Amino acid sequence: MTNTTCCPAANVPLGAGDRRSPLLLLLLLLAAVSEQPRSCLPGHSHASGARKAAADPMSSSDALEDDQKETSDASPNISDADAFKILLEMKMKKRQKKPNLPSTVTELVTEEGSKVFVVGTAHFSDSSKRDVAKTIQEVQPDVVVVELCQYRVSMLKMDENTLLKEAKEINLEKLQQAIKQNGVMSGLMQMLLLKVSAHITEQLGMAPGGEFREAFKEAGKVPFCKFHLGDRPIPVTFKRAIAALSFWQKVKLAWGLCFLSDPISKDDVEKCKQKDLLEQMMAEMIGEFPDLHRTIVSERDIYLTYMLKQAAKRIELPRASETEPRKCIPSVVVGVVGMGHVPGIEKNWNTDLNIQEIMSVPPPSTSSKVLRFVIKATVFGLMGYGCYRVGQRTVQFILSMPTTQNCLQRLTEIRPRH
Repeated sequence: MTNTTCCPAANVPLGAGDRRSPLLLLLLLLAAVSEQPRSCLPGHSHASGARKAAADPMSSSDALEDDQKETSDASPNISDADAFKILLEMKMKKRQKKPNLPSTVTELVTEEGSKVFVVGTAHFSDSSKRDVAKTIQEVQPDVVVVELCQYRVSMLKMDENTLLKEAKEINLEKLQQAIKQNGVMSGLMQMLLLKVSAHITEQLGMAPGGEFREAFKEAGKVPFCKFHLGDRPIPVTFKRAIAALSFWQKVKLAWGLCFLSDPISKDDVEKCKQKDLLEQMMAEMIGEFPDLHRTIVSERDIYLTYMLKQAAKRIELPRASETEPRKCIPSVVVGVVGMGHVPGIEKNWNTDLNIQEIMSVPPPSTSSKVLRFVIKATVFGLMGYGCYRVGQRTVQFILSMPTTQNCLQRLTEIRPRH
């Protein structure tokens, strides 16, 4: 059962000046698949802290600790069970029965009666950050699910300036780390996508994923709210995408990403949220790269839907004692995903999903093996040729030195005497 609260966007005609590459526009909407290789990010140690906060809803909730202190000060003899009940009552009072939600929110309902509010975002948008904050404040969720995986969790604890700086810097160390983490072909694809992300970052002056950091911050203010990572691991996505593309599709994609330099503005980002334009971009991408769309968009739609359903299980209320009977109620979940995934989540919502198939990594194709061999042969060939040229010039330089010529002349004079 679905109840879409967002209104259909106006049909804005696209003039010649409004057209953008579908790859560029979709990178604004899809999950940050072009994030930095994990160990290249400064402050990577924060990742474990973020994972701990995600696993333990109480660990990241400073506001909850303040509430507990206030409760403790007001009633020194209150038990933990009573404190939990008070906090739960506070949460339920804040939870709006008819929340005033942004137009980018889609409401879904599970068979058990749990509600899932999916916030469709653009990853370079201040208004998306405001939409996420407002939704979490209005519905006071039990779980917040974001379109990130464990390989990108460190961005939750990093400040905007650091992310902005890192997104603009692409160097050999990052390339090596990407190849080590994802393999040659997947690593190269990740760096090409990172190049495009850096281009968008430079154009807009903001780092991607601000709505995820906003969700993490707001979830920490809601009592008993858990924080889940809902996206498929990025190495799996890259490897499946590369395996699905033919040799010429890989060449076409690499060429398109290498020379992608379309200008982009904040207005363009906001236009990407419009339903009609989004459908048009999706159609263009399917026409140009059908296999890429399947692996990067459609398969992740399935995975995100599965994770949202898992998060929307009925929750057990805190008990005053072990003897008190267990009581479960439908949960409230907020999902924060790229706008490009919302239609797919709606489509898959009432379907029985099996994610095992989309989690497997197929063996490299023949074309991938050939291309990998060609790349390695080219690299070693260039290194060998470089050593040869350097050695040749070094020998010529040594032979041209007066001292060397004098020594050679003496040798030629000595040799006839013998």
